[in-house]
Amino acid sequence: MGLTQREAARKFGAMKAIRSWKRAFLCFAIVWGLGLAVPAAQASGGGARPLNAQSLEQRIAQLEQAVNPPGPVINNGDNAWMLMSCALVLLMTAPGLVLFYGGLVRSKNVLSTMMHSMILMAVISLLWMVYGYSMAFGEGNPFFGNPLQYLFLNGVGAAPNPDYSATVPHQTFMLFQMMFAIITPALISGAIAERVKFKAYLLFMVLWATVVYFPLCHMVWGKGGYFNWAMGGRIPVLDFAGGTVVHISSGVSALVCAIYLGRRDGFPHEPMMPHNVVLSLIGTGLLWVGWFGFNAGSALNAGSLATSAFAATHFSAAAAALSWTATEWFLKGRPSVLGTAAGMVAGLATITPAAGFVTIPSAVLIGLAAGVICYLAVTKLKAHFRYDDSLDVFGVHGMGSFAGMLMLGWLASGTVNPAITHTFQANGVTVSLVGGAHQFLNQLAGVGFTVLLAATATIILLKVVDLTMGLRVDREDESVGLDLSQHGERAYND
Repeated sequence: MGLTQREAARKFGAMKAIRSWKRAFLCFAIVWGLGLAVPAAQASGGGARPLNAQSLEQRIAQLEQAVNPPGPVINNGDNAWMLMSCALVLLMTAPGLVLFYGGLVRSKNVLSTMMHSMILMAVISLLWMVYGYSMAFGEGNPFFGNPLQYLFLNGVGAAPNPDYSATVPHQTFMLFQMMFAIITPALISGAIAERVKFKAYLLFMVLWATVVYFPLCHMVWGKGGYFNWAMGGRIPVLDFAGGTVVHISSGVSALVCAIYLGRRDGFPHEPMMPHNVVLSLIGTGLLWVGWFGFNAGSALNAGSLATSAFAATHFSAAAAALSWTATEWFLKGRPSVLGTAAGMVAGLATITPAAGFVTIPSAVLIGLAAGVICYLAVTKLKAHFRYDDSLDVFGVHGMGSFAGMLMLGWLASGTVNPAITHTFQANGVTVSLVGGAHQFLNQLAGVGFTVLLAATATIILLKVVDLTMGLRVDREDESVGLDLSQHGERAYND
C-alpha cells in the first residue's frame, strides 16, 4: 500500500529528527570523554589543562580567598634593608661609640669607658629578650606594654606584626628596636666616665632601662602609647627615630647623673685632655655611617621615606659640622678637629626626631641651628653652671634633640610624610600634624614629659643604687684610674 505525500513527509521529518539527536548525543559523549581524559592526563603528567578549566578545589580556594584576604606578605627587599639597619645601629655602639668615647677620656680610663658601652650590648639584649620588648611594644596601657605578652619573645617569630611593620618578620622589627635600646643607656655613660663604680653602673643601667626607656619607648612608638600619633595616642608627638626616646631621655639623665656624682677630682682646674683624638675621629665616622640605619631604617621599609630620611640625616650632619666649626672659629680664633667632629654628632642627634618628616632645606636649617646651640651648651652653659658632664652628653644629645623636636613642630611637612595629614584623629575628627603652632605645642608637651620622667626617675634610681652599694669610686681608685681599679688592666704598656 503506497504512502500518501503527507505521510511520507511526516516519516522523513521523524528520521531527520532521530539523526539530529544522534549527532547531539555523539558530541556530548565526545565532550564528556575529553573532560574525564584531561584530569587523568594531568595527573599522569601528560597533556595540559584548558585555560578556562578549573577544579572544584581551585574554585573553593578562590572563594575562601575572597572572603578571607591573605595576611601580610614579607617583602624580601624591606627585610634585607631592615636587617642591614640592625647591623648599622649596632655598629653605632661598637665600635662607633666605644671609640668615640674611648678617645675622649684620659689614658688611665680608656678601657673602663669602652667597657661601659660594650657590656650593655650583652646586658640590654638579654633584658630585651626577657621582658623589655614586651614592655615597649606589647599591648597594655598608654604608659607601658604588658611585660608578659612577649615574655622571652614568645610569639615573636617569622610572621609580620601588621601593627608595626607588615612587610618584615616580627622578629626583624624586634631586633631593630633592640639596637636602639642598647645604645640609649650607653650614651649616658659618657657623662659619668672616669669616676663611677662598675657594679653600680650595671645595676643603675638595668633599672634605668626598665623604668625609663622601656615605658617611654611604648609611649612614643608602641600601640596605644600616650604620644603615639599613628596608633591611638592622646597627644600626637612626632618623633621619627628617637628625639625623646633616645636623646632627650639619655641627655637629661646624663646631666642628673653628672650632678649627683659630683665633679671629677681636679675638675675644672686641672686639664683633662682627650688621650687620643684619632680614636674619637674614627668613632665619629662610624657613628655617621651607622646613623643612616638609625634614621632611614626607622621608615621600616626600603621605600621613598627611607630615602628622604637618609638624605635629611646626611645634610643635617654636614650643616651642623660647618656651623659648629664656624662658631668656634669666630669665638676662639681657630677651629678644632674635635669640635668639627662634635658638630657632626650634634647634627645627627638633632635631626633624629625630624628625619622622616622634613624636607632637605629644613634638615639643613636644623643642622645649622644644632651646631650653634650645641656649641654654646658645651662651652658657655657648662662653664656657667660648672657641672662635670665628662663627654658632653647633655650638651650634644640633650640640647640637640631639644632643638630638633621643637623645630620639627614648625617644619613638619605633609609632602615628605603624607601620613601626618590624615592619620591622627581627635574625637572622631581627622587632625593634620603638619608644622604650625598647634604641633609645636604637642612637641613641647612631649619634650616636657620626657624631661620630667627622665630626671625624676634618674634621681630616685641613683639614690637607690648609692644606698645599696655606693656609686662613686674612692679618691685613690680615681687617681690610679678605673682601668686598673675596676678591671685590673691597662690599655697601653709603657
